[in-house]
Amino acid sequence: MKKRLWQLSALALILLIAGFVFWLNQDRLLGHIVLPKDSLAFAEQIKQIRAERKWSDATGYKPKLTRRILLESRQKGCSFLVNNQKPEGNFNYEYDFVAKKQASDDNQVRQAGALWGVVLCHQFEPTPATKAAIEKGLDFFFRNTDRGPRDTLAIYYPGQKTVATGTVALVSLAIIDYLRTSPELTPERIAELNAKLDGYLKFLKAMQFPAGDFSYGTTRGVSVRIGRSSPYFDGEAQLALTKAIKYLDRREYLPVEQKAAAMTAKKYTVDAWRKKQDSDLTKSFYQWSNMAFTEYWQANFENAATYADTVLALSWWMVHTHHILNRSRNTGYAYEGLAHAYHVAKTLGDAPAAAELAKVIDKGLYELTTWQVEGPLYQKNKYLRGHRTEDPLAVGGIMNASNKPGLRIDVTQHQMHAVILALKYLYTE
Repeated sequence: MKKRLWQLSALALILLIAGFVFWLNQDRLLGHIVLPKDSLAFAEQIKQIRAERKWSDATGYKPKLTRRILLESRQKGCSFLVNNQKPEGNFNYEYDFVAKKQASDDNQVRQAGALWGVVLCHQFEPTPATKAAIEKGLDFFFRNTDRGPRDTLAIYYPGQKTVATGTVALVSLAIIDYLRTSPELTPERIAELNAKLDGYLKFLKAMQFPAGDFSYGTTRGVSVRIGRSSPYFDGEAQLALTKAIKYLDRREYLPVEQKAAAMTAKKYTVDAWRKKQDSDLTKSFYQWSNMAFTEYWQANFENAATYADTVLALSWWMVHTHHILNRSRNTGYAYEGLAHAYHVAKTLGDAPAAAELAKVIDKGLYELTTWQVEGPLYQKNKYLRGHRTEDPLAVGGIMNASNKPGLRIDVTQHQMHAVILALKYLYTE
């Protein structure tokens, strides 16, 4: 009896010690973020969070992707975007390549994102096909542009009552990067593009709330802002504004972006994490903010170092709290942000962060590339091996899961941008 009691006591002590050790290490084991006190200024908060987040050892990891694989994937994915453009200039929203059936639904923001995706393809490798698609796509959105509130220009997508801030931001991005990429444009076309961009940027400014974030948009025929924001649109608007300032010298919008960055960086990190560690708000803001804040940091605007810290803190969260490699749906969007974070880490000499980010990007993009119809790694996917096709509306498209035949235009757009960024920053030879 005494022996039994001794054994139970020893077991209880072991469990108590194990529980104490787990308690001490739970932040590392579970990907929890210990938040500094609210009284600290955000710059100090995010700097402290970045400093205390420890990246996993990626020493000895051997990449599976190569530049050749990514180049082939990019070429086919960009062709998919072009091939799915409608005669009107917008895109097939979702195509079931097994049933050969187009989906009946649509999404104006993802349509605008697809146009920006074609511009990014053209920026990487200009072709007559991508140029023609850009021109057709821009003309589609221009035909659906009219006056908005406060002497702005707004995009009224066919059949939609809402003028979405994200739509205006993404068409702005398409114009900005097209102007950067195409010096051969006529003076008349450049003037038209700049005039439209001016109206769209004024719209984004008009959508900013006094606190700094942006309204979801407006309703057709109503000049009042919708009284709620969107983490997606907050990030998209900032990326458009930052690139307009940085590349096209629209410096009159710098105060708008500085106010937005200061407010949203805190809103979608420490404020969101106090309510829920694995916050949906952070996920929605993630890749757009990483792209915007990296551009901001590169331009060396005021408090630039704070936004480099934010990019890396957000990316640690994406890897260790959100566990991006464990997701079963397509996560190509995340690698847009992770590639920018790798560039920041590499430039700042943060070797542990750069090494793990490179590993995560390689593992994640390799898996996602096996989901590309007739892509360079399709043979790694049992479902795609059983559904071979030469359909130009399907080849190069990216599935939203490893065995789902729906090819949504934004899924391919995000992944192709991630591939382009990986080619730019990681797989350079």
